Amino acid sequence: MKTSPPMLLLVVLAASVGAGEQAPPEAPPTATPERAPDASPEPPPLEAALTQARALVNRGQPLEALRRLESLDASDPKVATLRGVAYYHADDPARAIDTLAPTISRLPDGGVERREAVQVLGLSLYMSGRLAESIPHLEETRRWAKDNLELAYFLGNVYVQTRQPEKARASYARLFGLAPDTAAAHLVTAQMMVRLEQEEQADAELKAAIAKDPRVPQAHYLLGQAAIFRGRLAEARALLEKELELSPGHAMALYRLGDTYTREARWDEAIAALQKSIWLQPHFSGPYILLGRAYMKKGQPATAEGMLRRAIQYDPNNKAAHYLLGQLLQQTGRVEEAKREFEIAEKLQAEPERR
Repeated sequence: MKTSPPMLLLVVLAASVGAGEQAPPEAPPTATPERAPDASPEPPPLEAALTQARALVNRGQPLEALRRLESLDASDPKVATLRGVAYYHADDPARAIDTLAPTISRLPDGGVERREAVQVLGLSLYMSGRLAESIPHLEETRRWAKDNLELAYFLGNVYVQTRQPEKARASYARLFGLAPDTAAAHLVTAQMMVRLEQEEQADAELKAAIAKDPRVPQAHYLLGQAAIFRGRLAEARALLEKELELSPGHAMALYRLGDTYTREARWDEAIAALQKSIWLQPHFSGPYILLGRAYMKKGQPATAEGMLRRAIQYDPNNKAAHYLLGQLLQQTGRVEEAKREFEIAEKLQAEPERR
């Protein structure tokens, strides 16, 4: 699994450092050397150069900023900090780490430069896959950016990936305004863990949510979905049926229940569940695909074709729908139409490899 977070999130976080203390924009050149008696003095050459480099970073030109910074004294901590920030924005976290790590101790505590250096170093370590090393820096950032939602989200993800579920739950609870020991906090944490492909940790959180509140919504559904993926179909059915007792109109629970029946070749029960799912959520292709398979098995090709074509209508890039329709057309002697569907499915199958 990739560890690099979305770049937009990183930019938001980096830009949050020193809010209200942003560098002023680069001043335009003056036409005459004269100056009004009360005008502010010219900034020192180093400060002016740093201001110009900062403006380039803010405009999305970190490489040009680095070129400008080459002529400055690299031993100056302010210069080193801005170089590290520029490397980070140039998508070069390794150089950002090499530049910022020895610089932080030379920056005054509580200063804007130190805050920015600590934050960007933490993010760069994360981007480099050095998750455990990133945590102290991100936690230091959190001390002065307590209300930064992006940081709470990001730090929660790091805790999940380093298998620290209690800290992850506390961070996500802060993000969603929940008490960390509630069923809701366990549920939200589990949902985030599923997104990060940490299913075992998610299961533990979901079971804890149910233990605190047996009627908590979504928990039985998510556990049921995980049971399907692990091939534990009887367990999945029981969990999904429990979710439907709590929320009879849960379209996705009905879809997954139909999925379990399909895997067991219980076609009539599958059709009943999938049809209900479609009535509740008619624009999702998944139930139509499973209904197409069910009607094929029941010897109703016309109905199966209608379901598969509806799936393709809602999701033209679904390779499974095209392939299954190709099989159906082939079975009914429509060879050329089947060939076209197989070709589309093959093309869709190859597209991720080309990307």
